[in-house]
Amino acid sequence: MSRHDRQDLGRRGFLAGAAAVASAAVAGTAVTGAAATPAAAASRPNILVILTDDQPNATEWATPNTVGWLVDNGVKFSRGHVSTPLCAPSRSSIFSGRYAHNHGVRDNSSPYNLDQHTTVQRYLHNSGYRTGLFGKYLNAWTNTDNPQHFDDWLLLDPVAYNNGTYNDNGTVRTIAGYSTTVIKNRVLDFLDTAGTDNRPWFAFVAPKAPHGPNTPEPKYADTAVPAWNGRPSVPEADRSDKPDYIKNATHTLDDGRTIRRNQLRTLLSVDDAVQEIHDKLAALGQLDNTLVFYLGDNGYCWGDHGWTAKSVPYRPAIEVPFYVSWPAAGLDGGTVDDRIAANIDIAPTILDAAGITPDTPQNGHSLLGSYRRDHLLVEWWHRGEGGDPHTWASTVSATRQYTEYYKLHTDTGGQQVGTGELVFREYYDLANDPYQLTNLLYQATPAQEAALGIPALAAQLAADRAA
Repeated sequence: MSRHDRQDLGRRGFLAGAAAVASAAVAGTAVTGAAATPAAAASRPNILVILTDDQPNATEWATPNTVGWLVDNGVKFSRGHVSTPLCAPSRSSIFSGRYAHNHGVRDNSSPYNLDQHTTVQRYLHNSGYRTGLFGKYLNAWTNTDNPQHFDDWLLLDPVAYNNGTYNDNGTVRTIAGYSTTVIKNRVLDFLDTAGTDNRPWFAFVAPKAPHGPNTPEPKYADTAVPAWNGRPSVPEADRSDKPDYIKNATHTLDDGRTIRRNQLRTLLSVDDAVQEIHDKLAALGQLDNTLVFYLGDNGYCWGDHGWTAKSVPYRPAIEVPFYVSWPAAGLDGGTVDDRIAANIDIAPTILDAAGITPDTPQNGHSLLGSYRRDHLLVEWWHRGEGGDPHTWASTVSATRQYTEYYKLHTDTGGQQVGTGELVFREYYDLANDPYQLTNLLYQATPAQEAALGIPALAAQLAADRAA
């Protein structure tokens, strides 16, 4: 049996098991907002979302426990993406299953644009789930405001590594200690309540790590990490075919090494927390029927194309670790799924598993079904006037990526303003140029563009931005 056949067999087993569990759930709670019955509560899965902050791919060294649980005994989506490589828009897409141009949180300054009626926590809470939020929520959320549709929360704001300020179920206070550990301990308390509360639960767990300043826990402050010699995109010697902000980027391999080292050190504490959560679920007898997601809210460039941040339409920024496990549904086989998965798929998958039909539209699709997209819209807005990078949108498939930059930005309310004038384009053959070194549209003739299929890609991008 070939590797492909083994993966396909594992996926078919997962889909069959998921369908059986979801069918049982639907029988009890198909109506949106209906109260859960004891029978339904017994069949519906618990939901655990672990969301790291700025975690790119190629970080598995720091998360062996996470990989052992959710990859070796789950499914790794090898083409995991975010639809906007920025914290608040990405998190809003996870909560709502919608693209940023639909949920309205286009930048990190407008969290209140998210319609809370569309969120997965609202659906789950109204359907009888016990809901909890632990860690970072949405950028620029006022820490005296309680997050809606959560029964229990420890909201970290401003987001810090040590001695953070938290909204603790309505009381704002400082809690001493390393924030990853503080958050983990509160999650364990939340899980312990399952011993006396038989409702299914939803826990959204969001540590600061590995976001800058990448402050490691003291015990990991000097931990040696594996050597890294970069990749062809770091820092890329000739960027004449790139947009101006990339042409002018000045970050080096050494800059990338520093960021990588510090990110890995902070992730070691996340991995410890994941292991303790795993062990708690096992002790409670709830490991089998808990649907678990682990992903980053966006990736991060380690000097790729001279850039050390997110916000760009390049693979290190838009691709993330994306792991899923649900043993009760057969999702524990250590398979690799090569479908293009995205953060917009989290909410639809959760609702599918819980047997809940949303009453608001979603752009994502349940990963429990056989749906396979052939491309994904990725979009990003520049906040305020001036500066680079310009607002951009991109259509990404397994083999190619087409990007357009526009004269658009967000105003103080997070709304899109500007002329929309197209100012630059990029096209990469990802099959032959995975590091995006050669922009095939640079100085291309109309005939060459037609041969690359650019008119059709541009039309597809325009349609996706309007959908």
